[in-house]
Amino acid sequence: MSAMPEVLRSALALAGAGVPVLPLRAGKLPFGNCRTCAKNRCGGRPNMKTPGYCRCAAPCHAWAAATIDPHILNSPAWATVWREAVAVAYHPGGAGLTVVDLDHAAAVEWARATLPPTRAVPTTRGEHWIYRGAMPSANGVRPGVDVKSSMSYARYLGPGTGTITALPDVVRALIVREPAPVRPVRAATVPAGGGRCPHRTPVYLERGIAMAVQRITTATTTVHATVFGAFLAVLSTHGRCGCLTEDHTTRLFAAAQAKGETLRHCTDAWTSARTRLGL
Repeated sequence: MSAMPEVLRSALALAGAGVPVLPLRAGKLPFGNCRTCAKNRCGGRPNMKTPGYCRCAAPCHAWAAATIDPHILNSPAWATVWREAVAVAYHPGGAGLTVVDLDHAAAVEWARATLPPTRAVPTTRGEHWIYRGAMPSANGVRPGVDVKSSMSYARYLGPGTGTITALPDVVRALIVREPAPVRPVRAATVPAGGGRCPHRTPVYLERGIAMAVQRITTATTTVHATVFGAFLAVLSTHGRCGCLTEDHTTRLFAAAQAKGETLRHCTDAWTSARTRLGL
């Protein structure tokens, strides 16, 4: 019987403490999806809300593979991966935690002057500050600072020092961005004499919706921003003249949800776009 890899030993200890874990390969990256799940053919990723949604036996879908189940961690499907793994990561949100990732000395200095003290874990260039409580994740909330919690993973680098304290409002506020200024939009004109709105031309409207759907569907990065931009483009053209129907919004929301956006994200993006345009 071969010896248990040290990374698996660490993973089992963390899982036993209720922290969902996953293996990392070289470059501090999760292992790629298996053949069944490659390019999300399994359908799990677009609708995934909790770890392991697609029920795949392999460690697929990055953060969503994180688990506390020792039977999964010790399963044959994971055995080869553990032999190749170079580190252990965990899903902070799944453990009810938030990690403020401070990437360099200046970021650490800012945290010490701004954030309530909590457990600190040294990293290669900075520190991880760990708080009790989950929140949405966001990168680049300020220079050298990322927030890792829900739908994210953080590398396990040891227990650290200090006592974990409650997630403060000042950390939650890091991901709240100032609303963009409302730009005046020229309203669509309706021909004099009660003529029909020119946007009601079926071909014109259909082409606009199809282009927005395609823009969302082909997005490979910055999906949130792409969805918002597509919604904004549709509303800027058709939002004031009554052209849009429930069928149109359903198609747009469906395209966004197929890329991993939740219904709430879609609703928030649609509302934000309307607010931006003063609708």
